[in-house]
Amino acid sequence: MAIEDSADQGAAKRETLSLWRRIGRRSELAYLFLRSPPAMIGALLTVLSLGATLFAPWVAPTDPFDLAAYDLLDSLLPPAWAAGGEARFLLGTDDQGRDMLSAILYGARISVLIGGASIAFAAILGVTLGLAAAYLGGWFDHVVMRIADVQLALPAILTALLIDGVARGVLPSESHDRLMIPVLILAIGLSLWVDFARLARASALVERDKDYVQAAEIMGLPAWRIMLSHILPNIAGPILVVLTIDLAVAILLEATLSFLGVGVPADQASLGTLIRIGTAYIFSGEWWIALFPSLALVLMVIAVNLLGDFLRDALNPKLR
Repeated sequence: MAIEDSADQGAAKRETLSLWRRIGRRSELAYLFLRSPPAMIGALLTVLSLGATLFAPWVAPTDPFDLAAYDLLDSLLPPAWAAGGEARFLLGTDDQGRDMLSAILYGARISVLIGGASIAFAAILGVTLGLAAAYLGGWFDHVVMRIADVQLALPAILTALLIDGVARGVLPSESHDRLMIPVLILAIGLSLWVDFARLARASALVERDKDYVQAAEIMGLPAWRIMLSHILPNIAGPILVVLTIDLAVAILLEATLSFLGVGVPADQASLGTLIRIGTAYIFSGEWWIALFPSLALVLMVIAVNLLGDFLRDALNPKLR
């Protein structure tokens, strides 16, 4: 009986594995994903990161933005496993007595929100301009590409700092904290739109002369409909790859701006703000205040980059 049960279990496992292989082969992308351990690790880390940030109010032990919950007697406590640590503060506390685990969850939530919104804005702006430049051509193409060339000469962080500084100078001082997140989204988005514009233009130039586009023109369809309904779906793959990779860049840009003190206000601290606060205590022995937010940022960026690398290889037939 034991031999028969073992044989039945082995047959069931083989049937399950065979089923997953058949499902994977029906979708080439899913099949390649299941055969790529880095992609699966990246997807797992991404899901965990997004889940922790989206459900931070329910996952975090405390609300780090509730001033009434702070207790200065709990300040600078080490992690729970270190000498002097307490079990209720798994990753220790900062100089205000704020639970580091809760601060990281809420801070990552803000970083992902700003990074996602800014990259969405950059993708919409860049793809729209790139498609229009490729399809319309002429002076519009020259103007868009020359602006893109000028911006490429500047690092993205300098462009974001310039836009942020201009916005701070134009907006009333009393509205800086209230409008800082929209300003950050605008600054990061305007610093990253060039990648999408150049890729969309190059891909659309290839598609513009194909038969299906010429047939749509003969039918009298308007230019905007040809670009959105015919050309855009055929260039969506490379754009998706750039969007995934630039999402990590946007999150790093937000963290850098916040680290430099021109990011989100202190009462809505992101990962960059937490790292900036922690650097002041590194040499005094409170290493955990800077280490754990830095690790959270690194894991998020690595996870997104692993997914981006997988999509780049999977959607490029020359690399298969």
